[in-house]
Parts: sequence; structure tokens; C-alpha cells
Amino acid sequence: MSNRTGVSLATIALALLLCSACKTKPTQAAGPAKRPPIPVTVATVTQRTIPVEVHAIANVEPFATIGVKALVAGQLTHVLFTEGDYVRKGQPIFEIDPRPFEQAVKQAEATLAKDAANAQNSDADAKRYEALFKAGVVARQDYELKQSTFKALDAALASDRAAIEYAQLQVEYCHIKSPIDGRTGNVLVKEGNVVKANDVPLVNINQIHPIYVSFSVPEKDFAEINKRMAEHLPVRAVINGDESHPAQGKLSFADNSVDPATGTIRLKATFENTDNRLWPGQFVSVVMTVTTQANAILVPSQAVQTGQNGQFVFVVKPGMKVEMRSVVLGRTVGNELSLTSGVQPGETVVTDGQSRLVPGAEVQISKTGAGAGAGG
Repeated sequence: MSNRTGVSLATIALALLLCSACKTKPTQAAGPAKRPPIPVTVATVTQRTIPVEVHAIANVEPFATIGVKALVAGQLTHVLFTEGDYVRKGQPIFEIDPRPFEQAVKQAEATLAKDAANAQNSDADAKRYEALFKAGVVARQDYELKQSTFKALDAALASDRAAIEYAQLQVEYCHIKSPIDGRTGNVLVKEGNVVKANDVPLVNINQIHPIYVSFSVPEKDFAEINKRMAEHLPVRAVINGDESHPAQGKLSFADNSVDPATGTIRLKATFENTDNRLWPGQFVSVVMTVTTQANAILVPSQAVQTGQNGQFVFVVKPGMKVEMRSVVLGRTVGNELSLTSGVQPGETVVTDGQSRLVPGAEVQISKTGAGAGAGG
């Protein structure tokens, strides 16, 4: 009885298992999941006229530098300015003790007075002897002697007058004046020192209104610049990175030869510098506009990527899919790059999110640059 019961239970269990298997449907294989669109930032390719510019690092130079020297020897008695002052042309700045030279003027004047009295007496003698000679009273030799004596004294008077002018000039040299408008530097010789004529400078004065900005450009850029030298090409000087307030100047000088060591040529621009923003010895960035380029195709600089085959951009096509395009770069214009091939005006390029893209990838525009729109 027990054996029958065991067989029945086993038979029932097997039947239930087969029934359950028949009711179970086979599971279908799942296909690959669709990738969501990749969020990107885009901008529109534009076309416009752009300036053709030359960029360089420049050095500010004074328009003129004068080392003021004494023209007479003596004791320096007065310094008539404060170091760093702006002085005007003709302004007194130093004084050398003038008393020895004033005495020389008086001595020269006394010599002139003495020689003038002698010349006056000699003139009277010459006239008397002329009358006596004509009357046949005196010999020709005596007459000619009186004439030559008067001429010698008259020449001495001219020498005396020149001596007075020279002595007066020496007095004038004791009062040293600024030869230019400019900014003074350190006083190199202090009051009380004895100075020599045409020796060391007493002070250096830099003319900074106007002022020069000197820079070098590659030889390849000079041909176009040289054509337009007479136009006084505009030059902007960016000071301390402040691009919003550049100083404005004009090209005024090109060196007469190319430096063979660097392949560059030295240029100078002149700036009025009325606000004193430019200072001798300062380094600034300069931008010189040489000409303009019409119908330039421009994209934001961040749109251009570099790969194994060169520069490229991702273009958003209709259907919100991207295409990789090789491009050829032209000039840099602010935060944009001009392209000579690869894209057309009005097309949309990706400016952010390129690292996740492959050709044909679907994108979603999360942000659009100024004037930009999605393709399609």
C-alpha cells in the first residue's frame, strides 16, 4: 500500500511540473538601448569684413632723452626743482655760482672802456696827421703810422666787445634751464658740489608728450605695412591687459633694415600720451591695423578642435546629427577665428561638448551662442 502511494505522489508531481513548463513562454532577446541625445552648445558661422591686424609686444621709449650738463665749471649752488617734477622748456633748474663770471664781465667792460679812450685819442691823431700830410708838413711814414695805430685800436675794441659777450654768456650758463618739456629723473649732482664743464649729467630729462612705442614685426608682414607707411597706420597699445581702454597712436617710423638674426624689422608708433598712461621702459601689447579683409568666414575659437589630421569642427546638420569637417584657419579676430575653408555662413557649429561627439551622433542644443541657431 505504501509503495503505491509513493508512485502516485511522484506521478502527480511530474504531471504538475510538465504542466507548468507548458504554460511558460520563452523570453525574447532584448535589443540595444537607444543612446540619448548629447547636450551641446552651438553658435552660427558668420561672415563680415574684419581688420587685418599685427600683434606684438612693445617697449615704451621717451620721445627724447636729454642729459643736462654744466657748460661752465663752478660750485652748484641751487637745485630749482624736485626730483620727478615735470619741467617746461626754458624753466630754470640749476644754478652755478655766477660771481667769478660776473667779475669777468666787469673786467672785460673796463678793458673796453680803456681801449675806447685810446682809440678815440688815436682817431684824433690820425685825422690831424692826415691834414698835415696833405699840407706837406709831415712825412708819409708818420701819417701811415698814425693810421695803422688807430686801426689796431679799433680792432681791439671789437675784440673787447666780443670778450664782454663771451663773459656774459658764461654768466648765462650759470643759470641752467631745461632744454625740453619733460619729466625729470634723479638729481645726480647735489647742491654744494663743484662741477666741471661738459662733465657728468646733472639730471636726465625724458620727453613723454608725445612718446614712442617700439616693437618688431616679422619680415613677411612688413611688405603690406611698407605700402601703407604714408597712411600713418593706427596702433593700439593695451596697458596691463586693459583691452577696453587702449591708448591710441599712429605708426611713425620703420627701421632701414631687417635684423638678420631674428628676421624682424623694428617699428615705432607715436602716442600723444596726454594722460601719462605710457611710461618709459614699460612693456605693452600693441595691435596695428594694416588693412581689412572682406567677406571673412568666422567661428568662435572654441569651436575649432585639433585632431590627428589637423583642425576640425562639428557641424550640426538637419535631424540634429553632427558632421565632422576639416577646416583651414585664417586670422584671429578677438575671440573668433577666420576660416578659409570647411564651413559656410549660416551653418551651426558646436562650441562646447565636443569631447563626447562622434560623426553622426545625435545632439540636443542646451545653449546657443549669440546669433546662433540649430541646423534644420
